Amino acid sequence: MHMMNCKQATRLMSHGQDRQLTLPERMRLKFHLLICNGCSHYNKHLNIIHQAMKRISDR
Repeated sequence: MHMMNCKQATRLMSHGQDRQLTLPERMRLKFHLLICNGCSHYNKHLNIIHQAMKRISDR
């Protein structure tokens, strides 16, 4: 399996907010998040921001 770097991971996280990632994309991203603390934190914050924006737009 090709090792994903942080730039590729953050790009996939952003795409994942807008579309369903493919199974290979999800697997590669999940593996990267297991070994990269920085991207794991970034993903957590990205999800918090996405949920907040969704709540605001639902008003």
